[in-house]
Amino acid sequence: MANMNLYSRGDRIFVWMNMFLVGVFTLSTLYPFIYIAAISLSTGFEARAGNVVLTPVDLTFAAYEYVVAQPEFWRSYLNTFIYTIGGTLMSLAFIIPGAYALSRPRLYGRRFWNLMVAFTMWFNAGLIPFFLNMRDLGLLDSYFGIIIGFAVNGFNVILMRNFFEGIPSSFEEAARMDGANEFQVLWKVYVPLAKPAIATIALFCIVSRWNGFFWAMVLLQDQQKVPLQVYLRHTIATLSDDQEFSDTLFTQAYSVETVTAAIIVCSIIPVLLIYPFLQKYFNKGIMLGGVKE
Repeated sequence: MANMNLYSRGDRIFVWMNMFLVGVFTLSTLYPFIYIAAISLSTGFEARAGNVVLTPVDLTFAAYEYVVAQPEFWRSYLNTFIYTIGGTLMSLAFIIPGAYALSRPRLYGRRFWNLMVAFTMWFNAGLIPFFLNMRDLGLLDSYFGIIIGFAVNGFNVILMRNFFEGIPSSFEEAARMDGANEFQVLWKVYVPLAKPAIATIALFCIVSRWNGFFWAMVLLQDQQKVPLQVYLRHTIATLSDDQEFSDTLFTQAYSVETVTAAIIVCSIIPVLLIYPFLQKYFNKGIMLGGVKE
């Protein structure tokens, strides 16, 4: 930190107040994760009694042992990876070419097409028409339906378009002089230069797909195809109504609360592992996506 003596008294107060507020906001953001982790590592009795506040009480891994012993958990975990990886790749396959086309001044009707993309951010057909559309297309209860049905988001297209517009046209002109066609300009010039924006959009897609719950619950009836978030809801409902499971609360080291917390912890670990590798691109992509020369 810079020497605080160089600042006036008012500036020092402002800096310390900012640091205090950032610290409070950071703790308020981290506490839910810490609390869930503590619940998952506590005994079922202590968790249900509300004795867990910050650290585990009567440390135990019984909830995790119960979770990993369920075949449905691993199946839903695999499904989530399929939807996340497949959906992210599908989204990028549509967003990158679409955003590139919208960023080209020579696109016929460019203003109209940009307005149509922005329009989808304000209005949509609604839940029932979307469901009926998916049904009529034969995309219910299928992996492909979940992957293709939510491939394009207007915000991501606009973010990518803004980034492409910020790239100096001299790069394209140089490629044209070397004989590059439209596709070569995109994949050999613009895509390499747009790595920060692509990483940013990929992170948005990954988080959205990984946390996908509502439409997966509505469109998927086969329990062998549901993602982790739907499995979590099913587990909570099943264990809460299972009288035999409830009767073992005083003899088992886990409960509905600890099992639920263990599944939540397992579900956020992959995102926590991926984010540090994309963070440097994420920050740069957000800044450059809104800057034009």
